[in-house]
Amino acid sequence: MELPQDGRRRAFIERVRPDVDCGRAALKRVLGEIIEVRADVIAEGHERIACVLLHAPIGSEDWITVPMMPSEEDVWQASFAPAKLGRHRYTVSAWIDAFATWRQKFVRRTDPDDIALALREGAALVRAAAARARGPQRGALLAYAGSLESEAPRQERRQTALSEGLRELMAECPDRSLETIYDPPLEVVVERPLARCGAWYEFFPRSAADSPGRHGTFATAAKQLAYVAGMGFDVVYLPPIHPIGAGHRKGRNNALQAGPDDPGSPWAIGAASGGHKSVHEELGTLEDFANFRREAERLGLEIALDVAFQCSPEHPYVHEHPLWFARRPDGSVQFAENPPKKYEDIFPIDFGTPEWRALWVELRDVVLFWVDQGVKIFRVDNPHTKPFDFWRWLIADIQARHPDTIFLAEAFSRPRVMFRLAKLGFSQSYTYFTWRNTKQELTDYFTELKEKRDWFRPNLWPNTPDILHDYLQTGGRPAFMGRAALAATLGASYGIYGPAFELLEHAPREAGSEEYLDSEKYQIKRWELMREDSLRSFLTRLNGIRRENAALQDDASLTFRPIDNDRLICYSKTSREDHNIVLVVVNLDPLRAQSGFIDVPLEEWSLAAHDAYHARELLSGQRYEWQGPRVFVTLSPTESPVLVFRIEARRSASERDFDYFV
Repeated sequence: MELPQDGRRRAFIERVRPDVDCGRAALKRVLGEIIEVRADVIAEGHERIACVLLHAPIGSEDWITVPMMPSEEDVWQASFAPAKLGRHRYTVSAWIDAFATWRQKFVRRTDPDDIALALREGAALVRAAAARARGPQRGALLAYAGSLESEAPRQERRQTALSEGLRELMAECPDRSLETIYDPPLEVVVERPLARCGAWYEFFPRSAADSPGRHGTFATAAKQLAYVAGMGFDVVYLPPIHPIGAGHRKGRNNALQAGPDDPGSPWAIGAASGGHKSVHEELGTLEDFANFRREAERLGLEIALDVAFQCSPEHPYVHEHPLWFARRPDGSVQFAENPPKKYEDIFPIDFGTPEWRALWVELRDVVLFWVDQGVKIFRVDNPHTKPFDFWRWLIADIQARHPDTIFLAEAFSRPRVMFRLAKLGFSQSYTYFTWRNTKQELTDYFTELKEKRDWFRPNLWPNTPDILHDYLQTGGRPAFMGRAALAATLGASYGIYGPAFELLEHAPREAGSEEYLDSEKYQIKRWELMREDSLRSFLTRLNGIRRENAALQDDASLTFRPIDNDRLICYSKTSREDHNIVLVVVNLDPLRAQSGFIDVPLEEWSLAAHDAYHARELLSGQRYEWQGPRVFVTLSPTESPVLVFRIEARRSASERDFDYFV
């Protein structure tokens, strides 16, 4: 067996955290977010250890050094906040601190001969540090060394040796020649804050026409952006905006035969007029899209585009790259299917093609094309049906060029597959929220997701064009309000498919189906946006509450609170930096009023048991005065199926004025 590279290295580092899969995947953070790093560091014997955190952007040759301090026995801690978007690396370095070890022993010496000899040892250490130092530090250290070796009284030299000034100088000029560095370094992907927190709104531009019976355009859809911005959403997500194939086009309600006026599914991408780098001619031109995007930006909205790597039978790829598609025994191209479902209007791409390199580059260039058009957010359709390594490569390549891009995975797949996609680089992911409806289901699921918050960011959708859950089909208006509130407060990121959601669209194609009747995927819809029964005002207030309360802009503090009724769910989020506590109660029964006692964690929130405190209900604006650890609430489906409280502590029981929780 070979000897180690240098067996004199004695510091041993293990369990550097946070980490993801022992460093095989990257941590996720947003710009400005502090990363707390901890490491277990030990050495044999009783020597003192010095430890530093090292971090740098990927590609930088120089480390930024942050001293680490002991937080408990053999555990060291420090923090850093990356100053730019992109991938960063971080690690820990440790070494035996000879001067700190000497100083620790010296302070206990009492024999005059021992002290004299130790002062000579200390002077030698200080002179060695002076040789490593630069500028004024060198002169200061040489002066200290001279003092330790001088003929001055021993007590005076002892005080000099133990002075804080010398200790600080020696710490600034350490001997790291035998340092141990934790290897390989860990990585963190730093993204925009929108990757962690945002409200998404999906709509079909083709349904945003000025008059009935017409096909919407980018120009007419731009007029709907003020409606979306007015509700307080951050992101407008558009289904595919590309040309739609005519071959095997689906009709209304997914009928196999399309009528002459049926527009087809936007996910059947490609026609003679172009493919993934083109826009549907009835929507307009690329310049029209640019105008649409600029109007969104003027209103404070960002555009998210759907990335669906699949083709209609008439997509140019089918003719230009025939080897990119699998063939059936009769020579025909294999269409998409999920038996018994068949999608004859869609050809899946064969990632097993011998031309896979050219295929990967082309699909990467599709994303780059739209980045060049000003799009920085992409919702990726069915990523779990494409190779993992493809996504790892594509996302890393795009973000290396454009670190402000965000990728949302529409990954309705097995849990481990969904989580693997997050570790490959997706900024956010769809979840099983739609199918978690009971108190126990919601509590268990979001407790699980919280444990994965270092690398998995959920984006919660109560509905999509593909999914109309039975709870919304049968629960009426209270069900829509409850699911919206859960999505908007359980998750820092959430989205709705509108206007179907705010207009309470709830009719299924048939009993037992999660497909919409007269689905917008296959026809142009006419929406009455200003209907009196719309949830527009409710969603506006929800989004306003999210913006006004920092506690709701992160998922790390989510805590479920006891409430003695299984049809009521209660949870809180807190932001100590902003002295902000939000307590949410939702009635999961859309048909009946439910009541229960909430257990308020007074000690955790620094509230005195004998003092009154205030709970401001943010949806209604009402203010309540509470006292004690148990509070009774009633939620009526027709009046208030949701209560969102901001907890505010009074200065004292006798004062009428109060501040937010401190």
